[in-house]
Amino acid sequence: MPRLLATVLLILGLSACASLGPRDPLRIDLAGLEPLPGQGMEMRFAVKLRVQNPNDQAISYNGVALDLEVNGQPLASGVSDVSGEVPRYGETVISVPVTISAFSMFRQAWGMTSNTPRQSLPYELSGKLGGGLFGTVRFSDTGKLTLPPAGGAPLTRP
Repeated sequence: MPRLLATVLLILGLSACASLGPRDPLRIDLAGLEPLPGQGMEMRFAVKLRVQNPNDQAISYNGVALDLEVNGQPLASGVSDVSGEVPRYGETVISVPVTISAFSMFRQAWGMTSNTPRQSLPYELSGKLGGGLFGTVRFSDTGKLTLPPAGGAPLTRP
């Protein structure tokens, strides 16, 4: 009986290790920003992340955290306890509320007062999708946000 139990445990252990095999990294991109109601002097946005899974197994997540830098300066951060699954060879959009403090807004405005006019601002998005003990996936994305003309539409990503 002890040999049978040891054999079963060994087989289960090996099959668990096989399921942790190498997989392609998720592709996570900034899909959009939507304004949310803020409080006091803070601004809030819903950051939309497009998550693509190029693997043949669905990937479950439970929570997301992110940081957004614009023009080389920290701008916003946010967390969400959202959970779900990115289907195999599929994609999903996750919405994460982020907060921009008054200090961050001031720092960005100060940085834009330089003598060099800008049509677009570089951004860097980094964070993680929670997935349990071994399933946490870190991500980053970079690009440029195009500034709208005065009185025009919101920021866009080319």
